[in-house]
Amino acid sequence: MPDLSTLALFCAATLAILLVPGPAVIFIVTRSVAQGRAAGLVSVLGVHAGSVVHVVAAALGVSALLAASATAFTIVKYAGVAYLVWLGLRKLLARGSAEEMVELPEQSKRRMFWEGFVVNVLNPKTAIFFMAFLPQFADPAAGAVAPQMLVLGLLWMALGMASDGTYALLSSALATRVRRSVRARRRIDIGSGLVYLGLAAWLTGEKA
Repeated sequence: MPDLSTLALFCAATLAILLVPGPAVIFIVTRSVAQGRAAGLVSVLGVHAGSVVHVVAAALGVSALLAASATAFTIVKYAGVAYLVWLGLRKLLARGSAEEMVELPEQSKRRMFWEGFVVNVLNPKTAIFFMAFLPQFADPAAGAVAPQMLVLGLLWMALGMASDGTYALLSSALATRVRRSVRARRRIDIGSGLVYLGLAAWLTGEKA
């Protein structure tokens, strides 16, 4: 297992990365502003549930295969792009009526959770990030590398949930001023749609 000094260095490096807003943070902030604190926090849980897949994949070496295979990378990359485009178009084409806001809380939260999960799982850059980042702090001399990477990945997720949760709580404060306005909700839908499409364009522009 990594020693305490290695874990401390890992935490410092992780926080430095997490505090810089990336696609996951933008997704969470967009949800928080559009639908409030609960939506943001559920999205945080969904995103980091998706991180479990990447952590396990990195520990088992699956991410190494993904990074080495241009075909696999392209398939996963454009599957994620297609999903983000679908989310963006759905928001842009929403009518923003009052009836649209009436949803069953459980169903809505479940949907938001799985959207966050899928957005993160279908981001190949996240898989490659874990594969490139976690091994830097694993020491073969300290034991099997896979369990070390699992521990590091779980620690990264805990720090990520704290960081992203903070973003969700802060950004949700903006929602209380605009949720009562149909026009404002429509503008948020448009803004959310553009964010999703922007994320899709960002992924398309990334090179393997």
